[in-house]
This record gives sequence, structure tokens and C-alpha cells, in this order.
Amino acid sequence: MFKNPSDDHIHALLERVKTIAVVGASLKDGRPSRGVARFLMDQGYRVIPVNPAYEGQDFAPGVPVLDSLDAIGHPVDMVDIFRRSADAGSVVDEAIRIGAKAVWLQEGVWDEAAAQRAEKAGLMVVMDRCPAKEIPRLGVKAKG
Repeated sequence: MFKNPSDDHIHALLERVKTIAVVGASLKDGRPSRGVARFLMDQGYRVIPVNPAYEGQDFAPGVPVLDSLDAIGHPVDMVDIFRRSADAGSVVDEAIRIGAKAVWLQEGVWDEAAAQRAEKAGLMVVMDRCPAKEIPRLGVKAKG
């Protein structure tokens, strides 16, 4: 059974990553994915919003929404997944394929099989947590 990494390991991950792809990023104010992505940007992370429904639109000035992880075209440290548990596995597989170093499944999102595949491929996995809550709780220093 999957167990999340220790607080120390999560802290180290959040200190180490620079580029985070947010899959399921919304352009609608009030949506958790938008709030978390903006929080991560405010913390100094390079955020790449991914959502085919908003492809090509600006998430923020100069930050276009891409349709897939494959469209990013440069290394990604972490993929933050705002998808239902039933849909998370395919995003995890895409994260493995593009060489991400970690996958983070948001609160309420859990996929044991996908976590096993990611760990086998060498990715760190965090499930059913939110980085926007973990960063202040763990005292992670802002990047910017």
C-alpha cells in the first residue's frame, strides 16, 4: 500500500523543484487549480498550466496554457495533477514519459497503480495533498 513520503522528503522536494506543470489548471477564478497555480507562481516557481480546454489562452500575462505535458518541450521537475482519481493514471504515465522527477496528486486524488508505476520509473510521488498547504506548513522558502 502506498504511503506518502515523510515531511522531510516533501520539504526537500519543494525546495528542489523549480518548474511545475499544473495539469487541469483553470482560467476560472475561484477554482482550486487556479488558486494553487497562482500561489506556486507567487512562491517563485515556474508554473506551466496544462489544460486542453484552454489551450493557447493566457493563464497570466505571458504564460499560455498548453494542451498536454508533451507540448512543454523542456524539462519539468514536478507535475501537479488536478484530475479525478480515475483520470490521474494517464497523466502520471505522461509525466513519466516526459521525464518529470515527481508527480503530485491533489487532495482527493488517489491512484495506487499509477503511484507504483511512477515510483518504479524513479519519480517521487505525493498523493492526496496540496502543495499550497504543504509549503507554509513545512516552512518551505519561496523561490523568488
